[in-house]
Amino acid sequence: MSGPNPLFDLTGRTALVTGSSQGLGLALARGLAQAGAAVVLNGRDATKLAAAAATLRGEGARVTTAAFDVTDGAAGAAEVARIETEFAPIDILINNAGIQRRAPLAEMTEEQWRAVLDTNLTSAFLVARAVAPRMIARGAGKIINICSVMSEVSRPTIGNYAAAKGGLKMLTRAMAVEWARHGVQTNAIAPGYFVTELNKALVENVEFNKWICGRTPAGRWGQPHELAGAAVFLASRASDFVNGQILTIDGGLLAAL
Repeated sequence: MSGPNPLFDLTGRTALVTGSSQGLGLALARGLAQAGAAVVLNGRDATKLAAAAATLRGEGARVTTAAFDVTDGAAGAAEVARIETEFAPIDILINNAGIQRRAPLAEMTEEQWRAVLDTNLTSAFLVARAVAPRMIARGAGKIINICSVMSEVSRPTIGNYAAAKGGLKMLTRAMAVEWARHGVQTNAIAPGYFVTELNKALVENVEFNKWICGRTPAGRWGQPHELAGAAVFLASRASDFVNGQILTIDGGLLAAL
């Protein structure tokens, strides 16, 4: 036997990736495109989306953009309908959009709490609510939620983020319980510490960088492209009997004391 394994071939599939104008979202979209999928990039900044789309097109991907706020349920539903009418049915949904608003819990404002919960947790429900009925009607679909090692542990000043990612873990399982019988597989990827634009200050912090490298058995930060294989697996036929699972990609961080 020779050639790529057809179980991982995404040719003919279309993926919507939220929060994908940069960072992990763009890396995930690129990985799916390299496996043959057409991709829909999402974000709020149309200019950044256009630049990201141009980059992927230059690499040979079939790509379009959908600029909408994932915390706005009506806007998301309208864009999902437009994508399915004008571009293609959505076979794969990756809920990746996320933000961070750091503060000690005793000093955290209600706005900081709600902003993170709305973007990192509620948006996954809203976008999936728009996409899943269409998948169910077709009898097939893949939903991948981007959780975090903070779905399992926490650190000072990120209580809102940990609460959102912990909730996303359980939302993933709730989606699997309700939708698996309809041919829709819902799973999650939980990244550890990765080098991204949003983590630039942490990567450049000498003490924090030393702590992360020492705390992680692999001895380094992850690179965005290292999430692509997991995304392709969970988006492909290779995972057709995988439901409600959280695949942690953290260089061994959670395995070590």
